[in-house]
Amino acid sequence: MRLRPIGAALAMVACMLAVPTAAPAHAADTLLSQGGTAAASSEQSAGMAARYAFDGDPGTRWSSAAADPQWVQVDLGAAKDISRVVLTWEAAYATAYRVQSSPDGNTWTDLRAVTGGDGGVDTWDVTGNGRYVRMLGGTRGTGYGYSLWEFQVFGPGGSGAECGGANAALNKPATASSVQGGYAPGNAFDGNTGTRWSSAAADPQWVRVDLGAVKAICKVDLRWETAYARDYRIQASLDGGSWQDLKVVTGGGGGIVSYDVSGAGRYLRVYGTARGTGFGYSLWEVAVHTLESEDPPTQPGGGDLGPNVKVFDPSMPAATIQAQINQIFTQQESAQFGTGRYALMFKPGSYDVNVNVGFYTSVYGLGQNPDDVTVRGVSVDAGWFNGNATQNFWRSTENLSVTPYDGTNRWAVAQAAPFRRMHIRGGLNLAPSGYGWASGGYIADSKIDGTVGPYSQQQWYTRDSSIGGWTNGVWNMVFSGVEGAPANSFPEPVYTTLANTPYSREKPYLYMAGNDYRVFVPSARTNARGATWANGPTPGTSLPLSQFYVAKPGVTAAALNQALAQGLHLLFTPGIYHLSQTINVTRANTIVMGLGLATIVPDNGVTAMKVADVDGVRLAGFLIDAGTVNSPTLLEIGQQGSHVDHAANPTTVQDVFIRIGGQFAGKATTSMVVHSDDTVIDHTWIWRADHGAGVGWTVNTADYGLRVYGNDVLATGLFVEHFQKYDVEWFGERGRTIFFQNEKAYDPPNQAAWMNGTTKGWAGYKVDNAVNVHEGWGMGSYCNFTSDPTIENEHGFQAPVKPGVKFHSLLVVSLGGMGRYNHVINDTGAPAFGTATIPSKVTSYP
Repeated sequence: MRLRPIGAALAMVACMLAVPTAAPAHAADTLLSQGGTAAASSEQSAGMAARYAFDGDPGTRWSSAAADPQWVQVDLGAAKDISRVVLTWEAAYATAYRVQSSPDGNTWTDLRAVTGGDGGVDTWDVTGNGRYVRMLGGTRGTGYGYSLWEFQVFGPGGSGAECGGANAALNKPATASSVQGGYAPGNAFDGNTGTRWSSAAADPQWVRVDLGAVKAICKVDLRWETAYARDYRIQASLDGGSWQDLKVVTGGGGGIVSYDVSGAGRYLRVYGTARGTGFGYSLWEVAVHTLESEDPPTQPGGGDLGPNVKVFDPSMPAATIQAQINQIFTQQESAQFGTGRYALMFKPGSYDVNVNVGFYTSVYGLGQNPDDVTVRGVSVDAGWFNGNATQNFWRSTENLSVTPYDGTNRWAVAQAAPFRRMHIRGGLNLAPSGYGWASGGYIADSKIDGTVGPYSQQQWYTRDSSIGGWTNGVWNMVFSGVEGAPANSFPEPVYTTLANTPYSREKPYLYMAGNDYRVFVPSARTNARGATWANGPTPGTSLPLSQFYVAKPGVTAAALNQALAQGLHLLFTPGIYHLSQTINVTRANTIVMGLGLATIVPDNGVTAMKVADVDGVRLAGFLIDAGTVNSPTLLEIGQQGSHVDHAANPTTVQDVFIRIGGQFAGKATTSMVVHSDDTVIDHTWIWRADHGAGVGWTVNTADYGLRVYGNDVLATGLFVEHFQKYDVEWFGERGRTIFFQNEKAYDPPNQAAWMNGTTKGWAGYKVDNAVNVHEGWGMGSYCNFTSDPTIENEHGFQAPVKPGVKFHSLLVVSLGGMGRYNHVINDTGAPAFGTATIPSKVTSYP
């Protein structure tokens, strides 16, 4: 479709109603909107998202659904004076629309009202102020939706910053697509006009520089050697993965050239597409100039999900889908400490495939509800480990239905393997083939039509679901809010059953609405029972992907924090993220979520993430892997000493896992600290590694797993293991835990090294003596002192003896006689020891 020309002027209806006029010169105006966070009432497709109206690229556009009214808006990052707007319409234009501003995104003021529009380029001088600016379309000019190539918002009086004379690229790290001879890429950024970078004699080729932080780039100087580029692009990138053209050159003649540009990025590259000679590309020098004293550049929302998200469509042949699933499974089946991260996503429809799920693989249905997607299996077994499922960690499945080939789906997992929003049209077997050892696991918001058979599973927690039956229990089977659950009967059978879950709010999830990705945020429930989607769609709100900064490996913490400061949420695509600064979540209701077990590694001893003491933050679906320099903490929620009431909208932590060692010799004093009142921890595994690389009593050091200072904190599905002091230490009032699984550290060298003052060892779960009210249900602690089987642990649980401190269904067990518990809680409960591996149980305390 072609651009429509500007038509003749039509009559004005009122002083605020106008038609396009010729654009006057505006030399002093500053472009405010480019790259700003964008949103829209609708987006025709992911390739026509709202952000494309503000990206500075005249070849990309936003397009809406074919309905009235529709809008597209940009967040300028802060309230700004607005002097001019320019709308470049595609053929699907508006005949009547309003340009509006808002201080908060809710209350809007007209800057311009237009009737009789005929497309083309509309330029309007306006007077106003606001953080948000939008085009609100009232009447379409065609049978299509609304479509804008570009929507530009300008402010008066220049940027308040000047293009600096210094070279921001000088001696910064450089890389290139190829190097000819010894002419390294760094030579183009060393300030020496006698050294150069040269490439191989092929097209295309590139050289790039890392400026060290996101900069506003205003000018680039190039000094070509004889082997110059005829056609090339100067590009900027925030993350080194997605690139934006700052300048496109065709018919270049080499020599010394300078270009005034406008854009933002941490990385800049010269991308050659056609050589001017038969040699490669060769640059004596590249100088990059940036704005001085400018505000931080904005980060874009939305974008693609990266190469490790595999999206399947029901129109694809089943054999093709199965082959790709099998290829990933073969790679990931035994890659317990590998670097691969994958998300397998199924668009709504039916698939005749079985999804075998290996390490760091997540399976997602992209419907809004589980029954929108059906496969024949989402399966985990333990053939890679000789039938032992106790190390089937770090994988997940959510939001789809399964119609098993033989009537039963197998999900034989251990820790960090959530099973959420699943509908099994048949039975569910939680044990590996041959019924070898297993030590999972977690189910939530699911429906299993048939019977669940845990068989050899030592412990399991099921929350807010419905089941057709449950066959047995080994040590610790816990249910809350589960329709069809067995009656509470601990100690024999080992069922701990609560009719309801006191508070739950299901994990945010990605889905597709038409051709667009969105994130659904389920509503909270109190005294919950059964699946949220059992009687219709899950209640909640839906957010467009354009409101998320879609992160990819290589992004900096500075870029992530800038995106958060702009008001964007974070979505980590599958991969490993090394970060040298803390991610700071300071805005209420922010969502930070990962796909495919996205993994954050804090380098240089920093804390990976800190969450301010605000309402409603949602952390979901990622792994924090401690770096090799000790971090004092890895995840902090809230502010020390603060007790703001968040009961109406608490922070939730869901499927967030923490690891110290295993991949390498990680170190952290405390893994997770919770200061915020009312926080909900819904399924976590906090693990000091007992196997893998970088493991040993003085190697992967870590004192505490979880320390809770906030009041009214609820944990549903708490797995914490192997720390060198208390695995869980609770200081806040009115804390509650439903299901706790714990193993003590395997590797204290002897009893002398395993003393807490005069007490033998450290409790797995300790409630501080000052606490007056606390309660726990379905809790187990195990010892396996492999370095010295004679080591004793005084008790698995420690708590003040007060009427308000209560525990239900406790057990401790010595695994194969490798160590001994003298009591279950405080000085109550029989010892647990001996090769028979028989738990000692306490039904209620005190």
